[in-house]
Amino acid sequence: MSDIRFIMIGVALIFSGFLILGIFGENYQSSNIETSKFENCFKYSDDNEPIAIDCSEKIFSQNIFFGLVLTLIVIGIIALVKGVRGDWDSKVKPEDMVGPSKDNRIDGKDS
Repeated sequence: MSDIRFIMIGVALIFSGFLILGIFGENYQSSNIETSKFENCFKYSDDNEPIAIDCSEKIFSQNIFFGLVLTLIVIGIIALVKGVRGDWDSKVKPEDMVGPSKDNRIDGKDS
């Protein structure tokens, strides 16, 4: 793959990581607040009343979510760095080069 593709993939992964964190991250913030303030954790739904659950289970799911989002962002950063540091322009074969050079002058002048 060319380096511009790595840059585009990196930007897309970083953007999607922050987008997922922004949209779904609110659901995973409450476990820290519930644990520190109330020492009881609840599972909330729109239809039923809150159900008491184990706080460690809720914190574990929060950590899994954050780990997946962080992995997505880190992979995006790695792809972005790989694309920026790429040296695709220096690895062009001589027969694939386009443009003027001293060897292939049409007018025959060396300047």
